[in-house]
Amino acid sequence: MSTLTSEIELTCPCCGAAVVFDVNLKRIISYQEPERENTPELSDAHSILEEEAARRESIFEQSVSDEKGREAALSKRFEEALQQAKKEPVKRPARDFDLD
Repeated sequence: MSTLTSEIELTCPCCGAAVVFDVNLKRIISYQEPERENTPELSDAHSILEEEAARRESIFEQSVSDEKGREAALSKRFEEALQQAKKEPVKRPARDFDLD
């Protein structure tokens, strides 16, 4: 395709796509995506799905174990706060009109 003098061919710095921009129209008139190097094959789809399922399962197991440990940690923190509250004397909170 021959380019006009008003057309500028650019390369996207993010994805490497070839973009042709027309200055007179102030629009992109052509866009071509770059070839991907790591395109997965359809024959590998089964193994890719198994890997993703295993990854999701491990993340779920990790969240379950974290949640079990969280309950014990929260109850321990509650007991510590309760004992600290029993040790401190009870005093009335200061109110603004009491300070006058």
